[in-house]
Amino acid sequence: MASMTEILILHGLLPMEHLDRVGRRGADEEASIRELLESGTVTPAQVARARAQANGVDFVELVDYPVDRAAVTMVPAAVCRRHSVLPIAVRDGLLLLAMADPGDVFAIDDVRAALRIGVEPVLADRADLQAALDRYLRADDELNDLTSTLEEETSAVEAAQADIASAGPDDDVPIVRFVNLLVSQAITDHASDIHIEPAEHDVRIRYRIDGVLHEMQPAPKAIQNGVISRLKIMSEIDIAERRRPQDGRMSVRHGGRQIDLRVATLPTVWGEKVVMRILDNSNTSMSLRDLNLLERNFDVYAASYSKPYGMILVTGPTGSGKSTTLYTTLNAVARPEINVITVEDPVEYRMDGINQVQVNPKAGLTFAGALRSILRSDPDVVLLGEIRDHETAQIAIEASLTGHLVLSTLHTNDAPSAITRLTEMGIEPFLVGSAIDCVVAQRLARRLCDRCKTPTSYTPRQLEHLRFPVRLDEPAPLVYQPVGCAQCSNTGYRGRIALHEVMSVSEEIERLAVSRASSAEIARVATEQGMVSLRHDGWAKAKLGLTSVEEILRVVA
Repeated sequence: MASMTEILILHGLLPMEHLDRVGRRGADEEASIRELLESGTVTPAQVARARAQANGVDFVELVDYPVDRAAVTMVPAAVCRRHSVLPIAVRDGLLLLAMADPGDVFAIDDVRAALRIGVEPVLADRADLQAALDRYLRADDELNDLTSTLEEETSAVEAAQADIASAGPDDDVPIVRFVNLLVSQAITDHASDIHIEPAEHDVRIRYRIDGVLHEMQPAPKAIQNGVISRLKIMSEIDIAERRRPQDGRMSVRHGGRQIDLRVATLPTVWGEKVVMRILDNSNTSMSLRDLNLLERNFDVYAASYSKPYGMILVTGPTGSGKSTTLYTTLNAVARPEINVITVEDPVEYRMDGINQVQVNPKAGLTFAGALRSILRSDPDVVLLGEIRDHETAQIAIEASLTGHLVLSTLHTNDAPSAITRLTEMGIEPFLVGSAIDCVVAQRLARRLCDRCKTPTSYTPRQLEHLRFPVRLDEPAPLVYQPVGCAQCSNTGYRGRIALHEVMSVSEEIERLAVSRASSAEIARVATEQGMVSLRHDGWAKAKLGLTSVEEILRVVA
């Protein structure tokens, strides 16, 4: 049988100079294939096709394959996940089993023994197979079964409240399993937040995915107290206090890695609402190029954080990606020869080589107090989680004027408003103008799915009405619209992209700050100096095919 390298050469996917690898087999050939993948010489799909031909089995692309859900349910989800296999159809009395390694006889034997039916292996790309496992082996069915069971056993649930406190993360208490499945499914779905909201007759559960809330199967009212108590215990929140908001933090294991969740409770008329923010540390390893800043914006921002002193502010509403931008910037500036200290509430992402301080108001450690203390710890770069009051703003401004690079966030709608907001906090205008070097306003828009997006067009008149920069005497540029496919769960979007408004504080803007000019006046001058507004930045990214016009209009005024 031909080797994978021979097959790739025969199909014209590899040049003839790779003939020296034809004799390689086993681990040697796998190592050479990995080299080719890393160099971009071949794609994962091409390697998967060659692997299928080398093994004498069919190749399937699971994204487009009409998977038979009845076949999926024939094999227990635990078996599918353990062996990384997915039953996709029954053909001629045989179960088609998608596998990344069709030579795994143990997996085939396990499935054959479980079903007492013949198995025909087919090969799928490993990444596509994992995505399909996440898509088809959802926890929804098990959650529904658990919900039904718990609803039938209302009295047993109430009697088992004492068991919840002592249960470990792997215990088989129904409430514990329900909570674990709820969190696990949210992480699998790449949700950023989980909302558990008591209503009059049930408990509403929603996941925020790509910035939009999606409603899940509601839970019975009977298990409300048990679920909330379990989450409080996991987050080390006072279980007896139900009349005031509380905050906590918890960690779970998922897919072999640890995921942190920030938990907040809020008393409502029907009980305590719980919101969990999922903090995925993989975001902290991004490079600044991954933030999709336009070239002009990137150059202005890079010039600011490359300076040894000054203040950089990232503004926007909650959930607009400000923390990700700041942590990515820290990754760019942090070096062994400089001292980086952060003050946060809470510490969202833990980073190696960074001194991170958690604010603790109960112990008297406020933002202002912590900032005042760390300035005596010889920092070079200071990250301040948020500027909330006059005292914190004053110390941060003074720190930036005395040789420190200060990074922080502020809640404003656009970049020019950051200057007026600080003066409204009571900071002297001449200090604001001197200290701030750059302001970045940010929003998150959903990214179009690359597989199913389709081109569309608007007339110049329509775009002018929507306040996009076009000329009426020129044809409208090509943009894309969402469609929906299996890969993006029929939403038309997959992931998110940031829209930016980057304002460099020039001498003229500094003079406007000193004269207490309005944010509109500052915005006019900044635009004349080259600042690109959030809407125009979004339009540029729509023309690049990254997002849609509708999505820009949804997130930008």
